[in-house]
Order: sequence, then structure tokens, then C-alpha cells
Amino acid sequence: MESKICFHCGNECDTDKIRVEEKFFCCNGCKTVFEIFSENDLTCYYDFQNNPGAIPEEIQGKYDFLENESIVNKLLEFNDGNTQVVNLYIPHIHCSSCIWVLENLHKLQKSIINSQVNFPKKTVRITYNLDEISLQEVVLLLSSIGYEPYISLEDYEVGKKKVDRSLIYKLGIAGFAFGNVMFLSFPEYFEVSEFWLEQYKGVFRWLMFFFSLPVVFYAAQDYFISAYKGLRSKILNIDVPIALGVSVLFIRSSVEIIFDLGTGFFDSLTGLVFFLLLGKFFQQKTYNFLSFERDYKSYFPIAVTRLTSEGKEENAQIYDVKKGDRLLIRNQELIPVDGILINGEAEIDYSFVTGEAIPVSKKSGDKLFAGGKQLSGIIEMEVLASVSQSYLTQLWSNDVFQKDKNSSFKTLTDKISQHFTITILIIAIIATGFWWFYDASKALNVFTAVLIIACPCAIALAAPFTLGNMLRILGKKKFYIKNATVLEQLAATDSVIFDKTGTLTTNKENKIEYQGTGLEELEKTVLKSTLRASNHPLSRMLYDSLIEETITIENFKEHTGKGIEANYKQIKIKVGSSSFVNNIEEQINLDTSVHISINDAYKGKYVFKNAYRKGVNNLFSELKSNYELAVVSGDNEGEKKYLQTILPENTTFLFNQKPEDKLSYVEKLQQKDKSVIMIGDGLNDAGALAQSNVGIALSENINVFSPACDAILDASKFNQIANYIKVSKKAIQIIKYSFLLSLLYNVIGLYFATTGQLKPVIAAILMPLSSISIVVFTTVATNLIGKKIK
Repeated sequence: MESKICFHCGNECDTDKIRVEEKFFCCNGCKTVFEIFSENDLTCYYDFQNNPGAIPEEIQGKYDFLENESIVNKLLEFNDGNTQVVNLYIPHIHCSSCIWVLENLHKLQKSIINSQVNFPKKTVRITYNLDEISLQEVVLLLSSIGYEPYISLEDYEVGKKKVDRSLIYKLGIAGFAFGNVMFLSFPEYFEVSEFWLEQYKGVFRWLMFFFSLPVVFYAAQDYFISAYKGLRSKILNIDVPIALGVSVLFIRSSVEIIFDLGTGFFDSLTGLVFFLLLGKFFQQKTYNFLSFERDYKSYFPIAVTRLTSEGKEENAQIYDVKKGDRLLIRNQELIPVDGILINGEAEIDYSFVTGEAIPVSKKSGDKLFAGGKQLSGIIEMEVLASVSQSYLTQLWSNDVFQKDKNSSFKTLTDKISQHFTITILIIAIIATGFWWFYDASKALNVFTAVLIIACPCAIALAAPFTLGNMLRILGKKKFYIKNATVLEQLAATDSVIFDKTGTLTTNKENKIEYQGTGLEELEKTVLKSTLRASNHPLSRMLYDSLIEETITIENFKEHTGKGIEANYKQIKIKVGSSSFVNNIEEQINLDTSVHISINDAYKGKYVFKNAYRKGVNNLFSELKSNYELAVVSGDNEGEKKYLQTILPENTTFLFNQKPEDKLSYVEKLQQKDKSVIMIGDGLNDAGALAQSNVGIALSENINVFSPACDAILDASKFNQIANYIKVSKKAIQIIKYSFLLSLLYNVIGLYFATTGQLKPVIAAILMPLSSISIVVFTTVATNLIGKKIK
């Protein structure tokens, strides 16, 4: 019986009885996985690798150790008893198709809520329902579809990422072959007639053929794989022209060698692949140099409130927090580290981690996980582990919260390159057809040269290198942008909305004055203790100004945009707006104030004299000519007249706006085809920040972490907002200049290629040089712009 190969795993089949649609399987397990793929429209999996399947022959019992709860807990990032999150290292991730399979795990197993791939690190972050599937079953599922994770039991950690040296190996092989082929081709180049050279000419040609085999079938395999997958998905990707060029060169050269028609173009073939890989290696090295773990040390959150051994509160940098420290977490604050709940009743929103918005109740002694957001009152916790910068960065970059926001935004590269490949193929076919009738001997050379010289690598590189470097530069200037797409969107905006309190104003210079009936000492203590749990800018200012001691208040509730209320023994206190505390005496209130009521009896108010940030009027003046400006505030109109005197005439002023009103205003502008920047303090502005095209959270001394924003700006750089927007526009200009350089190069190159004056080997050298020149240009240009930023 002729041996059959399993269609799923690639192993040899012992029987030919297990089959589906003329496809053979070694066991019912492989057959079942194939059927699952078929049912869920995932059969493209079998096009993803040269030899489908990376499944080991024996995995039964291999992962029994994952039944051990203590080991599982070491591997997990998050575990609340119902939902678990694990980050696994998958060595077999190698291309965009692998990403597609791994990010569609929920189609194979409904108990998997979400899966996100980090391609550079070859990891997949999986969120799943513990009631329906275990970590062991998740790992077995990954193994069964050819993506077995690497797990190190020695230290109970996800295995360390192995260094991928495949590109170096391929570059080495291509370089070795290219050098030897060129050496063997010298007699042909110079048409040397010598007895021994003539005698061994055939041997030299066959040696060149054999040198080309590993270059085509190993060194260049990624281009063929990518092109094949693209064609199977009915997409003409940028590797199609390259794969075609290599194929034409190899087939043409092989025919010439086999039938003794000539020496072929093995020098051009090996040179093409070598210089392609050399360009890719340079790109990779440059990208690794530009890659960075953006420094968010002051922003996740900026600081935490740490309790000293004497019970006093102190602000501490988040990266100074260590195991054993006791932290105070207020309402709406992010839990930055894993810990144990000591005091208070916690209502934790873990949607930042799991995507599920249902709050989880925790009691004293329960474990709290980093990434949760406290929703009610104030709690104390003891730290179990120090903070992980990359973990908090991952939370901020979680696309669960941005799936719809950027769906309609098309990047500049997408707009320009989407028709590039088809255009080049048309040019190649037309030019080849012309030469086929005019001079057939040049037709294949022209076809190959066109495909090589018009490689779109330069276009593909311009945006990543420009925007990536600009993100790094702006990060150093204390403007932290979430990703490259946000930077492109920032450059395309035409409207800017500012919140007032905490954004246009600063709490560092405010004067606070109390007007009303005197408060007793206990009432002042209860007031300060109530304010202790809130993160509203006015609450924090008032809290810092009061000198009373604090007590523990567990019965606390904050009404977003209105105020806070709490109960302590016989005292019921309300702190907030005039209407919230039922102030009947003062219906018209035109100052910035916090009102107090005790046991439903109005007591008085704390009046804040706003101090505006330096450079507010200059900032608005810089923006007024190109942007539609608005100040949208939840405060009353007490500051309206003053603002009208210092801000441009075309500025829109909206006061007494609730959080939903701010969001609604952003929507109205967007319905008028406006692209909106929302700048707020990240608290009551969360909805508007999320709705806007670019949401910028201004941070000063607030401890709240908000993944609803697209960028975080240090308050000290507030007056530089206009400059940062200009920089984003300059970044787009650099990309456009790069496209023009690439276009100029392609036009010149195509002229020589289509007229038959360009040899493929010269084209192979020029193409990676163009890519390198683009990388150098974008890097130098962005660095020059960066030096001019204050």
C-alpha cells in the first residue's frame, strides 16, 4: 500500500480509511480538527506553512502538570475564579497567517473569550472562561492545531523567547551562493577562451545551478509562502512581484543549463535574493534599534498613595512600589499591582484585562489583580509583586477598547499601496508583451527587471520608520501616544475641544475660601475622609487644603459629574454641585465651588478661585486659524466672561455639561465630518475621550489610569500642544516625501527596465539600496524635527 501523509499534521498514515474529501488523516483527532476548521471557515490554515502542522507525535500526558493548581497560578496573568488570562510563548508563529489563526481561537473553542498575538515576541495572550475550559485544554488545543507553546517548568514561567536566527542563516547561504556564482560566471562575463575553461564550462554552469537551489528553496522561501497565501486569499500582496521575479529567473536559467542554451541568470537570481535579504536584515536591525518600551513610569498611574508605617499618606512613583507596601486605592483608580485586600469593600472592574465589564466584589483577604479598577469607595491593599511596565503598557494598548474607533480610518500607506502591486504587474505584462514581438530575447529580462526594480518595500517602510521614531521622540518630550495610527489621526484633525477644570486650570495655584455655616470638628473630619476616596480635581484640591485627620469611611458612593455622598455613624454627608446637595437658597451659581450638606441640611460651599495654566491664550491663538475650538466644561458659567476676554472670538463655550453631554457634543461635530481632538483630565471626560478621533488625557497629580484615551500629556507640556500637532503633520509630510522619493526611483528604474537597458542583477542591487535610503531619510528627518521640539 502506498504510504499516505496526514493532511493535518504531516505524519505518515497507517491506514487510508480515515479520510474526508479525498484527504487522508492519521487519526480521528486530526480528522476532527480538520472538520472543526471546515465548519468555522478556517481551512486556510493548511496554506499557512510549507508542511502543514507542527504537532508533536505524542502529546498525551505531556501537559498533565497543568492539572497542578499551584503551577497554573504561576503561569497565569489574571485569575478571578471565572476568567483566566495566560500569555504563552509560541515558537511556531512566523507570519501574518499564524496571527490570523491564533486570533480566531474563539471560533474553534467558544470558551475562549479573546486571543491577541504579539508577533515580535511570538506570544499569544488568551482570555478564557474557566468554568468551561482549563489551561491544560487550551494548551492541548494549541498543540493540536500546530502551535504548541513552550513552557518552562524550571521557574514556572513562560519560556524565554529564543533568538530567531533564520534570517541570518538565509542571508549567509544567499551571500555564499552569490559570491561563488559570480566567481564561476567571470569567464562568461569576459568571454575568455581558454582550453580548460571551455572543457569545464558545463561543470561551472551546473555548479551555479546547484548553488542556486538552496537560495531559491530555502533563502527565498518566505517570499513564495507569503505570495502563495496572498493569492489563495485573493490578495495581491507586495511579495507577489518578488516571487514572480525569482521564479522567472530560476526557470529560465534552469532551462538554459539543462538544454545547454547558455549560462542563465544565476548571478542575477542569487544576487536578487541576497540583496533582498540584506535589505530585510538592515530593516530589522534598524527597527530593533527604534523599538522601545515607551517610558510610562509617571503615567500608569502617575503615582500611587502609599501608607507609611505610621499610617501617613505619601505619593510614591509606581515603580518605587515593592512587595509588602500598603497602598490606598481610591474610587476610579487602577490597581497597579497584584495584592491582598486589607480594608474596605471592593467592587473591581476587570474589563481592562478581560473585556468583561461586570464588576467583581472582593472582601478583606481576597487577592486583587493588577489592571482592575476600583468602582466604589476607598480600599487598602498590600502589595504582592512590583509593577510590570510592559503589563501596564499592554493594558493601555489593548485593542478590545478601540475596535470600532479606528475601523473607518485608512492609513496613508493603505491609500497609496493598495493598488501598487496590480499596477506593477500590468506594467510588467505590457512591457513584456511589447518586447516579445519586438525582440523576444529581451522579453523575460524586461519582465524580471520590472518586477524587481518596482519592489514596494520602500513604500512599506516609510510609515513604520517615520511614525515609530516620532513616537519615541514625542515620548521623550512627555507626550505619550498609544500607537502609530493615533499619530496619523492627530495630523488629520480639524477641531479641538478642551475641558476646563484640571485642563485649562491648574490646581497648584488655586485659592479656596469657605462660605457658609461653620462645620464642627467631626463634620470636617468626615468631610476630609469622604474627599479622600474621590479623584475629582476639585475634591483632591479641597482634600489637600484641609488639615484634619482622616477616619475610615466604608459607606461611600460617587455620582459622576455630580458629587459624592457618604455615611459615618449618625452623619450623612453630601459633597458636590449645588443641585446635588439640594441647595434651595442658591439656584444661580456662577463660581467654581464645592457645596456641602450634612444630614440633608445645607451647610455652605468652598469657593475656588481658578488659576489658568500659563500659555493658555497663546495656545488658542496658535490653533484658531486652522482649528474649530471649544471649551466644554461641567462647571457653571462663572468663568465665561473672563474666558471670552482671553480666548479667540470663534471659540465655542459650553458650561454645565454632564459627561454624556460632552460625548454628545463630540458626536455632533463628527456628524459634520469633523475630526476631533478631545483634551481632558481623563475623569469626567472619559466618554468624550473615547468618542473623539484622538483623546488626550492631561495628567498632573491624578492617580487615575484611563485606557479610554489615545495619548497622555504631561501637564507641564500643556502649552506645547500646538507644536505636537504640527510635528504630527510634519511626520506625514516626511512619509509623503518618502513616497515621492520611492516613486521617483521607480519611475527611473522602470524606464530602464521596460526599455531593456537594466539587467536583473543591477535591479537586485538598486532595490534594497532604495529601501535603505528611505530608512535613513526618515530616521534623519524625524530626528532633526525632534531636536526642534521643546
